Amino acid sequence: MVLHRHPVRPLDHRGQAVTAARAAKAQSWDDFKRETFGGRTNVIEGVTVPVPSDVPLNFLGQFSGLSADSDVSEFGGAVATLYGEGVFEQWIDNGMGALGLLTALMWGYMQGNGQDVTFGDAYKVVTSDDPGKAALAATGNRAARRSQSRSTGGQSSRTSTASTASRAKRSRT
Repeated sequence: MVLHRHPVRPLDHRGQAVTAARAAKAQSWDDFKRETFGGRTNVIEGVTVPVPSDVPLNFLGQFSGLSADSDVSEFGGAVATLYGEGVFEQWIDNGMGALGLLTALMWGYMQGNGQDVTFGDAYKVVTSDDPGKAALAATGNRAARRSQSRSTGGQSSRTSTASTASRAKRSRT
């Protein structure tokens, strides 16, 4: 009779023991996504929606051609891509307007890009004459850029004229 020192471990498809470390490495994509990106939700126009933690690849194509002048029905695909099926129709039933819709889409897009912005920040971007500049200001990047470009001291002293002057001779007339 042979006694085993270790408890019996499950074997993988190759007959190798599955340890806890290997089991963690064999995590499914859905489990990884749920753990990494979380499952936060928020209520927009009376509908609980997931807070986007990533921007679906087809969203940019859908969203880039939309504006306040677009037909309302054109927004349905972008909303479904970002927030899920049926959300767009619920928002319409709850009375959401065009500006609110653009704000909700911009907020979701910015959240999906990793920018934790408020609905007010998204509204400023949507209503701005320069949305790109407004988006940078809303995410705090403007302050970081401005602090980097500030002067850190007095003017630098001039180096010798020999090192800065051109080699061409000057006329003394």
